[in-house]
Amino acid sequence: MIEQAGDNVAETAMTSRKKFRPRAFHAANILTLAALLCMAIVPRAIPAQQPQAKTANAPAPTQNSTQRAAPQAPTQDYLVYVVCESADKIVLLRFGPQGLHEVHETHIGLMPVDINGPHGIAISPDKQYVYVSLGHGRPDGSVWKLKAGTEDVVKYAPLGLFPATADISKDGEFLYVANANFHGDMVPSSVSVVATDAMIEVKRITTCTMPHGSRLSPDGTKHYSACMMDDVLAEIDTQTFDVSRTFMLAAGKEMGMDGAPRAQMKMSDLTCVPTWAQPSNNGSEIYVACNKSNEIVVIDAATWKLSRRFPAGNGVYNLAMTKDGRLVATNKRGQSVSIFDPKTGKELAHLPTKRKVVHGAVVTPDNRYAFISVEGVGDDPGTVEVIDLDAMKTVAAADVPTQAAGIDFWKTEPSKQ
Repeated sequence: MIEQAGDNVAETAMTSRKKFRPRAFHAANILTLAALLCMAIVPRAIPAQQPQAKTANAPAPTQNSTQRAAPQAPTQDYLVYVVCESADKIVLLRFGPQGLHEVHETHIGLMPVDINGPHGIAISPDKQYVYVSLGHGRPDGSVWKLKAGTEDVVKYAPLGLFPATADISKDGEFLYVANANFHGDMVPSSVSVVATDAMIEVKRITTCTMPHGSRLSPDGTKHYSACMMDDVLAEIDTQTFDVSRTFMLAAGKEMGMDGAPRAQMKMSDLTCVPTWAQPSNNGSEIYVACNKSNEIVVIDAATWKLSRRFPAGNGVYNLAMTKDGRLVATNKRGQSVSIFDPKTGKELAHLPTKRKVVHGAVVTPDNRYAFISVEGVGDDPGTVEVIDLDAMKTVAAADVPTQAAGIDFWKTEPSKQ
């Protein structure tokens, strides 16, 4: 059984499952599934809290990072969006010479009483729109198009069961959202392709069980997602909107295949439980976070064969790439962030976070900073933390509403001195 992220997280997951009335599972699988869901993103049935718009103290660095040069203060402002899943909030943050602070927050969702569960977020390439996936609805989840800066609703589109991670094409025309189906039966789910102009789902592509971690290749021709309950990486051809290849990630059973998976895994056989798939900067490799085994699996995109594995942090969850090829990994159970040289597997820095249940990561376009979202436990506020990628040190942290989840970079602006 997967190591859980603490008693509070396990209790939260079970509370959420009761509140949203998940469909019936086979009795023999219920306890195992509950443990697996503890490391998935499951909204907590607690009231939304209003955060203080102030900068919090950054956590102390570990010895890995203390020997490096002192961080240099930013010379411009960086604006970042984060969604807070249990609070139904979208939060805009500003980081610059004046520190990290909240600009404003906006409520999102149709359901006034139940939790809507915003989970994934993607900013359009022209920086004009923010797309947010909502896990819950009537009956299923949805994706919303908002005007960046004001968060005015443009339009929304219904999707599948619990839409989660999202990514957008370079031309901004298509949004890819993984329908994670956290509360449904253990059957293959899908990735939704949404035409962003009309906000219409043009295709729902069946992949495998509980897909998560939606990311496009640098050239935009392939889409990758990791299927948590099949130990599978799925590749979609963005020209045909079909599953082109899959890769079995289970230790000792690694194998590349054409097309969709041929069979489902038994939960008792899962060794990886992948939660994220991140292409390298040139698209030659795909890095997959194995949340259960605390490893990162590297797959050669050309040969579709296993390249290597290397150890990662406890509950490695989400991944992001720097421009110089370093890999930023959030450690969901380990209350920390790791920075790797993925070519050698060497951990270059290991940075503790202020709170538990570490979620998302995004790197700024100038390669200067990484922004990290941390969910917190129970009624703790969420947190956004800033890592200086030159010094590889955490330099700022600020509280946000509960269960900070998906995070994405918006834009830079001249500093407001």
